[in-house]
Amino acid sequence: MQTIEINKEWFRGAVSIETTNTGFRPWRLPHDQLSLFASELAEKAGETAGVRVAFISDSTSVELHVAITDKDILFDIVIEDELVGTKTLIAGEEICLFTNLPGSMKRVEIYFSQKAAVIVKALKVDDGASVTPLQNNQPRWVAYGSSITQCSAAESPAQTWPAIVARNKGWDLTCMGFGGQCHLEPMVARVIRDLPADVISMCLGINVMGGNSLNIRTFRSAIIGMVSIIREKHRNTPLFLFSPIYCPHRETNENLVGMTLVTMRKEIQEAVNILTFYGDSNLTYVDGLDIFGEAFVDKLPDQLHPNAEGYKIMANHILGKLNI
Repeated sequence: MQTIEINKEWFRGAVSIETTNTGFRPWRLPHDQLSLFASELAEKAGETAGVRVAFISDSTSVELHVAITDKDILFDIVIEDELVGTKTLIAGEEICLFTNLPGSMKRVEIYFSQKAAVIVKALKVDDGASVTPLQNNQPRWVAYGSSITQCSAAESPAQTWPAIVARNKGWDLTCMGFGGQCHLEPMVARVIRDLPADVISMCLGINVMGGNSLNIRTFRSAIIGMVSIIREKHRNTPLFLFSPIYCPHRETNENLVGMTLVTMRKEIQEAVNILTFYGDSNLTYVDGLDIFGEAFVDKLPDQLHPNAEGYKIMANHILGKLNI
């Protein structure tokens, strides 16, 4: 097989790419500014949810070489938006091989694990095969949220709800779902502001609820502030604010600062109403209960996070909400 000389142009879904002694490491925050963010958030930003290598090729096999990890991780190969294969890289292994691919020219994306860091050492294709990086010609979607957007329990990396929605819509996904770390930080708003985006979605509330990080005085104002920062460079970009999906033990039980999910949904709706009143005509509220309501409680094994089937249900419902 031939080794392809890759660079940052070959990656999709990363905010930044760090060049290390080992290879290329994708990050979902600016890697040279990580100290500006909470350490827990920076750690999650190193996990590669939604990140992939994307190219056009007629090769019938593809070999991805990555730095050895201490745990098993999954990779998916997607051809022309169709998931055609999943490989498990066992801890200690470094070569992920996909074979029996169509010999015609095709769009190929290799999705990295949504719950682990990945460092790419090399990309190889058949001897004599043609291969070029995928051009940036799809609408760009930035999806911000919590672990319910990162989707660690999804069946495989290309089967998170953002990945499913992106392929169905023909969008170029940047997933900013950070497990436990969706706290409406202004610095994250600045990152989203500075990213190219044709559509933006923000799933808000569940980490604030669990972490007691904002109260009735600060939650709504934090939402308004975050949207206002993003709007500095995305004045007319469609922006969807999702409230929390169903969570049985948090619906009406108050957290340490007196918040419930019922209250949070009202506050997010009111933030959208206020911003719309002041002229933001491209802002849309989406009720999380319309995405994943009480009827699907059996798909919440820990009473908080959907299982693999639950994330597919979320994707199906969200497809009908992101209308642009």
